[in-house]
Amino acid sequence: MGRRGGGGGGQRRPFAPPLRLPLLLLPLLLLPPAADGLFVTDYFTRTPRKLSPFRSFASIELFHFHIPEDTVIAVWNLITFKEQGGTFGDQCPDRSITVYFRSGAPSVINPLHTHFPKDTAVPGSFALTLTWTLPNRTTGVFNVTSPLPGDWFLAAHLPKDEGKISVKGLYEECQYLFQPQLIVQRLVNIAVLYPGYVTEQSMAPHNRSCLYKVFVPSYTSRVLVEVLRCRGVEGCPLWLRVRAKAPPLHNSTALDCREHAPCQLALDLPFWQHWYYVLVEKHPGVPGTVSFQVTVQLTDCSRPSLARPPFLPSSASMNMPHSFGSVGGLALGDSPPPASPNGTKHPVPISIASPAGERCWPVRPTLRNELDTFSVHFYIFFGPNVSVPPDRPAVFVINLLPVLDSGGVLNLELRLNVSSLCGENVTVFGCLNHEVPLTSSDNTSVTCETESLAGFLLSVNATASLSRLRIPYPQTGSWYLSLRSLCATEHGFEPCTNVTAEVYLRAYLSPCINDCGIYGQCKLLRTNNYLYAACECKAGWNGWGCTDNAEAFSYGFQLLSTLLLCLSNVMFVPPVAIAVRSHYLLEAAVYIFTMFFSTFYHACDQPGIVVFCIMEYDVLQFCDFLGSLMSVWVTVIAMARLQPVVKQVLYLLGAMLLSMALQMDRHGLWNLLGPSLFALGIMAIAWTARTIRRRHCYPPTWKRWAFYLCPGALIAAAAVLLYAFVETEENYFYIHSIWHLLIAGSVGFLLPPRAKPSRRLGPLPRRKGCGYQLCVNEQEELGLVDPAVASINSICTS
Repeated sequence: MGRRGGGGGGQRRPFAPPLRLPLLLLPLLLLPPAADGLFVTDYFTRTPRKLSPFRSFASIELFHFHIPEDTVIAVWNLITFKEQGGTFGDQCPDRSITVYFRSGAPSVINPLHTHFPKDTAVPGSFALTLTWTLPNRTTGVFNVTSPLPGDWFLAAHLPKDEGKISVKGLYEECQYLFQPQLIVQRLVNIAVLYPGYVTEQSMAPHNRSCLYKVFVPSYTSRVLVEVLRCRGVEGCPLWLRVRAKAPPLHNSTALDCREHAPCQLALDLPFWQHWYYVLVEKHPGVPGTVSFQVTVQLTDCSRPSLARPPFLPSSASMNMPHSFGSVGGLALGDSPPPASPNGTKHPVPISIASPAGERCWPVRPTLRNELDTFSVHFYIFFGPNVSVPPDRPAVFVINLLPVLDSGGVLNLELRLNVSSLCGENVTVFGCLNHEVPLTSSDNTSVTCETESLAGFLLSVNATASLSRLRIPYPQTGSWYLSLRSLCATEHGFEPCTNVTAEVYLRAYLSPCINDCGIYGQCKLLRTNNYLYAACECKAGWNGWGCTDNAEAFSYGFQLLSTLLLCLSNVMFVPPVAIAVRSHYLLEAAVYIFTMFFSTFYHACDQPGIVVFCIMEYDVLQFCDFLGSLMSVWVTVIAMARLQPVVKQVLYLLGAMLLSMALQMDRHGLWNLLGPSLFALGIMAIAWTARTIRRRHCYPPTWKRWAFYLCPGALIAAAAVLLYAFVETEENYFYIHSIWHLLIAGSVGFLLPPRAKPSRRLGPLPRRKGCGYQLCVNEQEELGLVDPAVASINSICTS
């Protein structure tokens, strides 16, 4: 019989306990008191799901949330409870639960510490382990101050277990259910700063800070924020903090206006098409009112010597979202100041010292070609060969769609045409950055990271002409690839002269890394409306691409396990011979059917490369399960010694009912136990009837009990115990082989012997030339008298 699958049917799940709002809202209450209408609270929840032990990312439970813009705090309430048999599982053991958090895409986790495939970049995430505080439930709280807006993903799983194979329905399994809930609090009517305009603000004594935001369009190389005309009791007791995408934190880019005059904070290489938040914060313990002006200047990298023109553009001209806040400052802890014509003044010219060489080059778009789910190719116009001139970089943009593209793998491949180097020692460097291209005034720099910008570096030269990069679960948005060519000299890398390198560029999305190789299967998974892909490895291989062979099965081990599982079915040859010798031809046909399909099913069911399938896997599995159950059925019915017509009807009825049951659920306990108990009940009734009629125990001989029935029953019981309680993923190949041997051996013992010929005497042959025939006593025909003393008591005329 084949491998059993885990999982249970639909069961009643207890509802999660009600959310304790006072406890969850405690972090929100620690914020400064807000005026009416300044804060909006949103609540999100997800349905509880059953957690599984971790084997691969395909075994985790993934939850998708969306955090709106202008959120100042997000609180996750992580509820976990046990269930056993539809009720809370107070007797279930405590198992730690690990939860991972990541913004923009699912977490790339590695709890088993396996090796990632070569050229794979691993993005970071945050992990949290939940411990049990009550016998049947526990709750954890995870706070994120000023979280990044957009998609957030939670991944949860149980620790890895020994991989025990359990029979479905044998006992009530302990289930661990996980339900995340989210509360967010966001600000409304945040003041919008327009580049080149000055905004005046007065901070009352009881206020601590003022928050603004400014939208940074594409082709912006620098953001300069400045506080002007700051007047207070103790000079300018202000902190200036700036952060992209979300309100600033304590560790954001900051400047103390007390120590810097003028109070200017500059950010190079800002993220394009994003909001930047400006927080003007008062020093603790400063009395009195503080008045100041704040302004923002954006440098257009296409014209590095000029700032963006100081005019008040529309939302469409700046590519801004249409939901704007109010013009003017928003004081946290106080109502916004009344709008007045003097709130925003005319533009004030501000001198900006632009760094030399600060410019950006044209960005070449890519053509998106969708072939299938997570199968997307990005084609370059007039490509795929790209010319990289010596005096400027070549910049390309790859746009990943929100949500749709974050569940696959972003692949990048660079191949250098060595013949284009003309003998020069040229190295082409590629920098892949998210949301902004990396442009540096240092032409000899080979780094792709700055203090606020992370990136991935690729390089090709005449020696190593091929470079690859794989990013599992990439963040969506715009990815920029900048290619530069530098020549290697004794003093390092220097700009090349008169050498234009040619590079073959290939960028595409794939579901899994290398399609999980030959020892894995790429699975497309879904959580609600979110799709993602993950590898499920086999034959002891592990890792994201099923490339870690630390625990992999060798070829010899795979061959041995396949041979054991297949050749152990040869044990059915003796039962077939016994059945044929005893004239049980239907039973012998069933045993041959079972032996054949069990052999080829296990040859096709192997996890490694030693696999041989003569037909579809599902057909082989169905025939293997059906043959195994029919073998038990016909053996027990044959032991009942029923009339031939009744036996044949039961055989046919059993085949039809078993086919129906297996089609409904092949792994259920009652598929094996139900037919066996029913057949044993028929056998017990037949044996009891014979025992009562003969007034003697049936079977009548003690040798039949001692040498056949008892050993066969013990062997069958041992096989069932191994099958139900001992099998695991690690010992499956030899425990299941022993199961084959024991079941086939028990059939050989339990199959009844050949039925003896009937003692009933037929009519005597008619004598030639005589008009009389002999008739046998009717009592003798019924077996009520001894045939040895039978007498002829009637003469019948013909």
